[in-house]
Amino acid sequence: MTATANLETRRDGLWIASIVLALLGLVDSIYLTWIKLANQTGTCALIGDCETVNNSRYAEVAGIPIALIGAAGYLLILGMLAVDRPDRGGSEPIRFGLFGVTLAGTVYSAYLTYLEVFVLQAICPFCVVSAVVMVGLFALSLMRLRLWA
Repeated sequence: MTATANLETRRDGLWIASIVLALLGLVDSIYLTWIKLANQTGTCALIGDCETVNNSRYAEVAGIPIALIGAAGYLLILGMLAVDRPDRGGSEPIRFGLFGVTLAGTVYSAYLTYLEVFVLQAICPFCVVSAVVMVGLFALSLMRLRLWA
């Protein structure tokens, strides 16, 4: 395999991994949005305390559920990845934008995790999944920037 083919394979792999993580984050956020808006009980009673987290004052910003904001963020990430397809040569401004969006998402996820652990003293496993997914997307965005440099 030539160096160019190897590079293209790595770019494709990182892009696919990013798509998969963003879809996982979107599904997770949609589920959390649904339980918030439908006033349902989360399915994490045996492994966490979704109710405390979901009913806290930190679960909304200006009346908008945090999970809905997360879903919008994951949709934005998916849209940016659709534009930055490796088979089309990619787009440097989009890659930097993706880096910025995932960095902001990671910082905000860290803040929300801090609130869960130290303020609410309750953990929502679905929120943890979203935070881990966002950190993964951030790491992948860094790797993608490096591969295109």
